[in-house]
Amino acid sequence: MTTKLTTKYLIDKLGLELVAGENGIDREIETSDISRPGLELAGYFSYYTPTRVQVLGTTELSFFSLLNDKEKNSRMRMLCTRKTPCIIVSRGQDVPEELLEAAKKYDTPILKSNSITTSLIAKITITLQRELAPDTSVHGVFIEVYGIGMLITGESGIGKSEIALELIKRGHRLIADDRVDIKELDNGILVGRCGSELIKHLLEIRGLGIINVMTLFGTGAVREEKIVNLNVHLESWDKQKQYDRIGLTKEYIKIHDTEIEKKTIPVRPGRNVAIILESAAMNFRLNEMGIDTAKEFENRLLEQIANRED
Repeated sequence: MTTKLTTKYLIDKLGLELVAGENGIDREIETSDISRPGLELAGYFSYYTPTRVQVLGTTELSFFSLLNDKEKNSRMRMLCTRKTPCIIVSRGQDVPEELLEAAKKYDTPILKSNSITTSLIAKITITLQRELAPDTSVHGVFIEVYGIGMLITGESGIGKSEIALELIKRGHRLIADDRVDIKELDNGILVGRCGSELIKHLLEIRGLGIINVMTLFGTGAVREEKIVNLNVHLESWDKQKQYDRIGLTKEYIKIHDTEIEKKTIPVRPGRNVAIILESAAMNFRLNEMGIDTAKEFENRLLEQIANRED
């Protein structure tokens, strides 16, 4: 599932000035790729991609000013199409009259920005990549524990929200409860956030009802989004099942095309699961720093066995 994005969203998000083509601001932006049509202004349109956002900087407009009137009108008419989401002029430069005339004919939105060209392209690219990234919804609780984005999953009624409440009381931060929307960015990073504005900052506690975490615990108890680092799956304790007691076995789940580590935690009365999850977050950070306690224990054990055999 991907988000439908329009030129109007880009205008509002980046604070761009609409100069012409107001009738075309609802055009859909289909790709995060950006073009600087220098070759096109020189007359080479064989590989022109009109569905991309087009950015005209100082270099492009300086070259354009050297063309004769016939070439100026021709190039701008070919640059503006009914598929082009928008053409943005950077550095607050004046928009050529030929571009305005072509834009009016094809309802192509013409925008202006005071940002330098490279900075503007970076902002547009980051915005489009994030918004157009594939996303999925996961049932669970997403919380930040010691800087680690922890996705807590498990069967309904296992106690996910109650454990999250305990973690929040201990100073950690809630991102989402019940529905977590996860986007996969191009560099293989998963970013999770609340899946609905209706339930943002809210936590459902059976027997108590809906509570507003930000109202009860302050703005420091919530955040908008976070990279998903670790999945903790809660399940009812099964006496017949052999659980990992050392931590040598690594388990992973795949969300989109990205794998993240998964820890399965059995739940039963008397277990302080909140402290276990805090420990899981700290241990994950140690692993990321190259410190693997389970592996070190295994090496010590093997060394001791070898010494005894000698």
